[in-house]
Parts: sequence; structure tokens; C-alpha cells
Amino acid sequence: MADRKKSKKKQLGVVEEEKLSKTNKSVLKWLRKNVPIKKTKFMHSHVVEYFTSAKAIDALVNDSPWSKEKAKEGSELILETRFQAIDLLDVLLRNKMFHRAKKITVAEKEKKKKKDEEEEKVEEEEKKDLKQRKKKKKEDEKEAKENKEEKERAAEREKKKRKIRLEMHNEQVIIDGNEAYVWLYDPTPWYYYIAGSAIVLGIIAVCLFPLWPAEMRQGVYYLSVGAAGFLVFIICLAIIKYIIFLALFICTAGKLKFWIFPNLTEDVGFIESFKPAYVYTYTGPKKENDSDDESESEDEDEEDEEGKNEKGAEVSGDGDGEGSDTGRDDQGNGSEEENSQGSESGGSSREFEIIDNKQT
Repeated sequence: MADRKKSKKKQLGVVEEEKLSKTNKSVLKWLRKNVPIKKTKFMHSHVVEYFTSAKAIDALVNDSPWSKEKAKEGSELILETRFQAIDLLDVLLRNKMFHRAKKITVAEKEKKKKKDEEEEKVEEEEKKDLKQRKKKKKEDEKEAKENKEEKERAAEREKKKRKIRLEMHNEQVIIDGNEAYVWLYDPTPWYYYIAGSAIVLGIIAVCLFPLWPAEMRQGVYYLSVGAAGFLVFIICLAIIKYIIFLALFICTAGKLKFWIFPNLTEDVGFIESFKPAYVYTYTGPKKENDSDDESESEDEDEEDEEGKNEKGAEVSGDGDGEGSDTGRDDQGNGSEEENSQGSESGGSSREFEIIDNKQT
């Protein structure tokens, strides 16, 4: 019966997949961890991880624990040549651990047009500068142009490397070169198993709640009451926030917008949701008018003080001159020390009074 099934499969063209041995599985895990990978879109739909065959072969022959230099004595697998590594990768390919893909470069017309326009503008500006500059600077400008062209070429090469999409290749064969192979083998990490088992145990523990000791049940009850109270407090605080905002907004005719805990309902962390405590914006004209009035009053006071100082200076100047004349005529009325003190203090009223008495 088994021979008949095999013959039928051969007639239908069905190829049986070779089962992976333990060494092949270990090689597969090592390749998945150590071979460098890149990410791009496959068939313009979803993002995939892929590697190049040349890097995978180099890693197996030179750096793997099955290479000629690092292999242990008596090991089942020793990779001495690149052909042996290709045969091993072919086994993994037939078991659908990865598949061969075809690289397609993406041409973006809009970006190229923008680049051409920018380059034209730069060339026009450089031509204008060349006309204004002297002949000695032409050599420096040529060098600068060459450097710019080299940088642009390097940038274009890097962008071309990034702008690659993958499609399914018709020939699923391992080729030593820069061929792309998309990973299908995606093992689940160990902590997924731990998290899954913890969730299952937690659900079982909750189902067995009536069998818990009385102290544990009472503690869980207090914790649930505390959590519910905290949620009610947050909801009440959010309602109070909007009530205060509406009250102040209506009372000030839309001039004041005052928020307490503005980040309370935002998508932030627990501590950040209570920072800052309040925020407000005032759009009324009162502050501007007050500042204008204060500035105007200060300007007026300054003008008054300047006017008084100017008048005092003029009066003091006239008093000094006339006082000197009267001092020559009447030496016995006052001493020189008193006159000097009067002139320094800026009070020329005494001298002015003396002049008025004489005129009368």
C-alpha cells in the first residue's frame, strides 16, 4: 500500500519534503539569529525580512560552529567548502524555511523632477556667481562642483539600495551571489511561552476563587474596592475639569480658557497626566490697555520731570549770573561760602528775591 501511494505521488508530480534532522534544525536557528537581515515590502503589500545568499554561505563556512576551523571532532556536519553550504541551504529551502525572491528597483518620478529642478536652480546660481567672480576662483569652483557631484552620486546609490521591492521568483534555487531570500521561519521567543502559561494559570486561579483562604479573599476585595474608587475619582475629576472650564468661559464671555489637569484625558503616562496642574489662556484687551496706560503715564511723568529739570537749570543759570553781580555790589550782605552753598544746592530763590527787592 505504501508503495502504491508513493507511485501515485510521483505520477501526480508531488515532491515529498525532506524531514529536517536535529543538526539541520540547529543550523536553521543559528542562521536566523546570526545572518544579517534587511526589511522591505514584498509584492508592495507587507513588510518581510530577507537575507542574501552570499552572506549566509560566508557565515556558514567561516563563522558557524560547523565550519572547518570551529567544528568539533566527530561532529556529523563539517562545512569545508561553499558547495556543501549551498547543499545545506537547498535542504532548508525545500522544507520552506525561506524562499527565493526577485529584487525590483522602485523609480519615483516626482522626487526625480524635484531633484532636477533644484539642480537647475543651483547651476543657475553658480553660473551667476562665476560671472561675478575672478578667474582665479574658477578652479576652486570646479573642485567644489566635482565634490558635490560625487556626494550626489553616493547619495543616489544609497537611495537606490533602499528603494528595493521583492517579488516571488519562479526558480527556487540556491545561488551563490547577491540573491534575496525571504524568511518564512519565524520561531516564537521563549518569553511568549512563559507569558502564555502565566495567563492560563491566572485564569485557573480566578476560577478557583471560592476555594481561596478567607484572608486572601478579603485582601482581593479591598484591592478591588480601592481600584474602583480610584476610577470613580478620575471620572469625577474629569467632570469637575469641564465644569470649571465652562463656568469661567461663560463668565468671562469667552476671554478666559482655564483647564485643570489638561493632560488627564490625554494618551500619556500616569504621572504625566497630572502635570501641569493648570493651564490658562486669556484673550481679553485689559492687559494691553493697562500696559499702554502705564507706559503713557510713565512717559508723561518723565516729560514733566525733564521739563522741571530744564526750568530749574535755566533759573539757576540766570540766578548765578545776577547773583554774582549783586555780590560785587553788596559784599557785606552775604559771604562767599553761603553763595556757593546756595548755587550748589540748586536753590537760586534767595538770589532772585534779592534782585526783586532792589528793583522795587
